[in-house]
Amino acid sequence: MREYLLTLCITAAVTYLLTGPVRKFAIVAGAMPEIRARDVHREPTPRLGGIAMFFGLCAGLLVADHLTNLNEVFAKSNEPRALLSGAALIWLIGVLDDKFEIDALIKLGGQMIAAGVMVMQGLTILWLPIPGVGNVALTQWQGTLLTVALVVITINAVNFVDGLDGLAAGMVCIAAAAFFLYSYRIWYSYGIEAAAPATLFAAILMGMCLGFLPHNMHPARIFMGDSGSMLIGLVLAAGAISITGQVDPDALALFTGSEKAAVHQTVPVYIPLLLPLTIIAVPAADLVLAIVRRTWRGQSPFAADRGHLHHRLLEIGHSHSRAVLIMYFWSALIGFGALAYSVNSASMWIVLGVVFLSAIGLVLLLLPRFTPRTPRWAERFVPPRYRRRGQAGEALTEAAETAPQEAVAQESTAQECAPATEERAPVTAGTTGVNGATAIGPRSRIGKATR
Repeated sequence: MREYLLTLCITAAVTYLLTGPVRKFAIVAGAMPEIRARDVHREPTPRLGGIAMFFGLCAGLLVADHLTNLNEVFAKSNEPRALLSGAALIWLIGVLDDKFEIDALIKLGGQMIAAGVMVMQGLTILWLPIPGVGNVALTQWQGTLLTVALVVITINAVNFVDGLDGLAAGMVCIAAAAFFLYSYRIWYSYGIEAAAPATLFAAILMGMCLGFLPHNMHPARIFMGDSGSMLIGLVLAAGAISITGQVDPDALALFTGSEKAAVHQTVPVYIPLLLPLTIIAVPAADLVLAIVRRTWRGQSPFAADRGHLHHRLLEIGHSHSRAVLIMYFWSALIGFGALAYSVNSASMWIVLGVVFLSAIGLVLLLLPRFTPRTPRWAERFVPPRYRRRGQAGEALTEAAETAPQEAVAQESTAQECAPATEERAPVTAGTTGVNGATAIGPRSRIGKATR
């Protein structure tokens, strides 16, 4: 465990220290596109944060290769090299897209090629645990097609959810934490060495996200861009493929019985990791809804819009930070709920706990729909938005009690007219904003951004 934590810390430190210089490089290189209609941020923000994350990945793999216990992963398996090859290719495509906005079909082809490169080096699904059937071996073509499909789905799921400051990095970090605990349990508790690469991938992925998050939290100073979102999506998919398609469920030896019974016993664990729909359930749901929504309208599935889950949270009335925290909550509930269920699927307390937390999540989700009425005696102790009367209303009431109605009307009229005649000081062009958007010159005149 200590070596995994050391690898995580080194990866996070390298990513964190490189993100600042990468931000300056992105500004100089012009990788700072103007605001689009679907964007939430109000100022152009530099991208290319995936550069720092990729070098964090390289640093984590390099450190792990020189550690005593983790060195065996590189000696006995070719999966770390396969991951590095696929990650380098998908990262290069993402960097080009952040700078030049390449076509969506070209990116899709690059994702398939990156997955194919990993398959050629041995990172592929060899068999599937099917409930009621047992362990089903796959042919080479079947394993290749299924591996490529899982990689493409995971990459695009993470890419689609990358719409708010800190959202994608935080959700993937939560998913990687749950995945790390699961794979470490299989590797350490059952002594299955085939789970060691997936455990290493999860630790490095957590380090990449934790190192980038301080720069990406609202208000973000830099975005990871497609170079970062596709990269962490590929690493997450590689870990799921490694442990799902290459760890024999009968080797877990949970109890003495047939292979068919072992598969049936472990299905709560393997089926979620197969797709993987629990560790990234929220991004996967957003991906499916986006494809259905766009095709129903006669649009391309890759056409961007403002219908994602995080956009809907903002439309309901949640603030930027609260929308991100709500998405974090649901990701943690689904990921760690599946983890707890895999440990003890017969416990009713786990199911009741998940149901109770889901009810709390629904209340938090619909909180802006409710307008709580605070008692008059407690109005002074709560924020103004929860009071029955705002400060302006209280001032008018007091004025009505101490002055004639005509004076109050004249005062209200004067207050309404005052802002119209008041002159505001002009804003000087070139002033640096919170996102560093105008660090290289005056802000371009862009239409009003929507929230």
